[in-house]
Amino acid sequence: MAPDSDPAPENRPDEEISVGADGRPGDAEAGFVPDPGRWRILAVLLVAIFMSLVSVSIVNVVLPSIQIGLGASDSDLQWVLSGYALAFGVVLVAAGRAGDIFGRGPLFIAGVALFTLSSVAAGLAPDPLSLNIARFLQGLGSGLLNPQAVGMIQQYFRGAERGRAYGALGSVIGISVAIGPLLGGMIIEFVGVQEGWRWTFLVNVPVGILAIVLALLWFKPRRADGRSEAARADRDLDPLGALLLGLAVLALLLPFVERGTGPWIWLLLPGGAALLALWTWWEHAYRRRGRSPMVDLRIFRTHSFSNGSVIAGLYFMGVTSVWVLVALYIQQGLGGTALQAGVIGLPAALLGAYASHWSGKRVLEQGRQSIVVGILSALLGLGLTIAVIQLEAVGVLSIWWMLLTLSFIGMAQGLIITPNQTLTLAEVSLEYSGSAGGVLQTSQRIGTAVGIAVITAVAFSVQARAGWTAAIIAGLSVTAVSVVATLVIALWDARRSSRASMLPPGRS
Repeated sequence: MAPDSDPAPENRPDEEISVGADGRPGDAEAGFVPDPGRWRILAVLLVAIFMSLVSVSIVNVVLPSIQIGLGASDSDLQWVLSGYALAFGVVLVAAGRAGDIFGRGPLFIAGVALFTLSSVAAGLAPDPLSLNIARFLQGLGSGLLNPQAVGMIQQYFRGAERGRAYGALGSVIGISVAIGPLLGGMIIEFVGVQEGWRWTFLVNVPVGILAIVLALLWFKPRRADGRSEAARADRDLDPLGALLLGLAVLALLLPFVERGTGPWIWLLLPGGAALLALWTWWEHAYRRRGRSPMVDLRIFRTHSFSNGSVIAGLYFMGVTSVWVLVALYIQQGLGGTALQAGVIGLPAALLGAYASHWSGKRVLEQGRQSIVVGILSALLGLGLTIAVIQLEAVGVLSIWWMLLTLSFIGMAQGLIITPNQTLTLAEVSLEYSGSAGGVLQTSQRIGTAVGIAVITAVAFSVQARAGWTAAIIAGLSVTAVSVVATLVIALWDARRSSRASMLPPGRS
């Protein structure tokens, strides 16, 4: 643990912002003593992440049930998705920074509690407005707990163990993505369309209670950076920075998640870019005044962090849309059920979970090469899926061949997301691990929102003229373009990392 006399991060020289230029632990890691309860702490984090992600994936297949049960309009259904996405994306970085300063454990518990209570409110909602307010609060709870989980993995794990911890996180992500649609379809099947959607929210409650109880038992009351709670002098939340970044993210996300308002909403994009520029100026000015900014922008000088954030944004911009397109195609294009839409992606999600576990154990050996292989697997899966859709349309193949082709995309998830998260945050100092994790997750959320908006818009535009087969092929083709762009960045970064590893220590 660091002594109480450790200097505040803003007063340290630039080179101590990262662990080491070559990505290997430096002097900052030398005194690290592993916490004997770290794996129990990880288990609590994974339980909460599982709950929050199941809630996201389950909603995608129960929207028709919500529409029937509450008499919701298409606009109401849009806000069931977008209200959660906006609240989640806007608070990520500020929540991560708050955890860095005030302690991640208490904020994690608060996030889980808010998520659990809002799940009760969603499940008991009497009308669409009440449901959307509850979903907004769910998004806030999820945005509060997620960066704490990333920060605590950075805090409690080092080296190969950190890769295994992120591998476990990736496996939970894969399993939750698999179980969500399947569980949603089963609940609708057994409870009924009218009331089944309520139970897709209420299933979160026992999981949330379990996570809170275990956190209260196992989390230790200490500062996020390991110092005692008495060391409070350097706490600085940078409230104006938090407000500026939150407004910028809101302005950048809103046009993509709320598309039924009219063309004027696109005027928010230049406004969001201006707010982002103002926030950047403020963070630099805040640090020059000797204060601790919400995000120390010097972390973007670290190639692993900046390149990894771009890779995350581009990849999520493309591949997240695949599962939306597949659900639309199965249910609206082919007249299938929510359960069938959930089943067809199950092998992909399970393979993704296994690949996350596998790549997490080998991330320090494989480095960025795993990410390149994963991107190639995603491109292969996209090409084969397009072929199956074309052949199904002419009666040559069954659509259930997508169980196989989508598996290549699922495997790619595990080979890309876990290593990229580990390597992107490897050189970020502990004082900023929460806010840096929030930046990484924000790039994923913006990529997801932009990708789903653009790719589904292309698909619906083509569907109106040429039918569902052409629409899904067009959507998957646009997805492939985003994945190719990700491949270009990943190849460049892998080459840079390879050259850096050959240089003498202290040079990059």
